[in-house]
Amino acid sequence: MATEAPTAVATVWNFDLAHSSIEFKVKHMMVTSVKGQFKEFTGQIIGDLENPTSAEIDVQINAASVDTHQEQRDAHLRSADFLETDTYPHILYKSTRIEHISDDKFKVYGDLTIHGVTREIDLDGTLNGHNKTPYGQEVVGLSAQGELSRKDFGLTWNAALETGGWMVGDILKLDFEIEAIKQS
Repeated sequence: MATEAPTAVATVWNFDLAHSSIEFKVKHMMVTSVKGQFKEFTGQIIGDLENPTSAEIDVQINAASVDTHQEQRDAHLRSADFLETDTYPHILYKSTRIEHISDDKFKVYGDLTIHGVTREIDLDGTLNGHNKTPYGQEVVGLSAQGELSRKDFGLTWNAALETGGWMVGDILKLDFEIEAIKQS
């Protein structure tokens, strides 16, 4: 009787919120970029460092935690003009595939849901390293950047400027800096 080889169990890595950030920026009045962040989110990576292209990434962001350091603007972003956080409390991202580009560079494809609309977006990812904390926990660092069209997610509020152009740019740039802790 043949014995089956044990099934490999994928490693679970939870985002360390104290050392991670999810930020964005968008053009304002066609002259500058306004930056913001989401202060509350959770995330998990299921996969092994030896084979990063087989990993699965799940992120859940509390949309109401948007913070641009200007309360009036943040309240507007939470309103029905933008994120409508009372109806759509979460922004979700779930990877669908990961491609190795070169060395520590990867292309991460996934489904992003904002304002009840799901679209595939791709992120340029970097595996920054792997280490052990002074407390013996294994950690991995990742960075990812991408961009999306606000209109693709039904975020169409805007105001025309007297001199031409728009108050809020359509392209939203995303920046993820993630440190994740290996779970035992």
